[in-house]
Amino acid sequence: MTQQQILDIAQQRGQSTQTPYRGAVTPAEAYSLLQGNPSIKLVDVRTKAERDWVGMVDVPPPQHLFVQWNLYPEGKPNPQFIAQLQAVASPEDTLLFLCRSGVRSKHAATLASEHGYGNCFDILEGFEGNKDAGGHRKTVEGWCQAGLPWLGA
Repeated sequence: MTQQQILDIAQQRGQSTQTPYRGAVTPAEAYSLLQGNPSIKLVDVRTKAERDWVGMVDVPPPQHLFVQWNLYPEGKPNPQFIAQLQAVASPEDTLLFLCRSGVRSKHAATLASEHGYGNCFDILEGFEGNKDAGGHRKTVEGWCQAGLPWLGA
């Protein structure tokens, strides 16, 4: 599938669910986009603690950006989120937002879109995905379960 076909499908997903941002990609689609276009950026919105303790995608900077949605250990929203995003990405960039399971990334894509970023995409399922019947992540969905490259903690 071409880059444009992936983006078209992602935009159709966004339209069908009426997202306030451009669209949504699967983890595999996100990885394909990143491999095929070095100007596309993945914005990991998890806390530094999550990245350190759980792992992170194996995509090198400058494509892999870190802007925390919530602060650790307070758990409060990051009041500098947009300012920090503006420091590392321009409104013309195509941004793929990633969190643990796909909740915070939707909020981040929404807020970025509201601040003039027109090419925001949520990465469905997130890094670890939802919990399985045993309460474990990384087994039923997400970046890790898809077998995409990641660096473990």
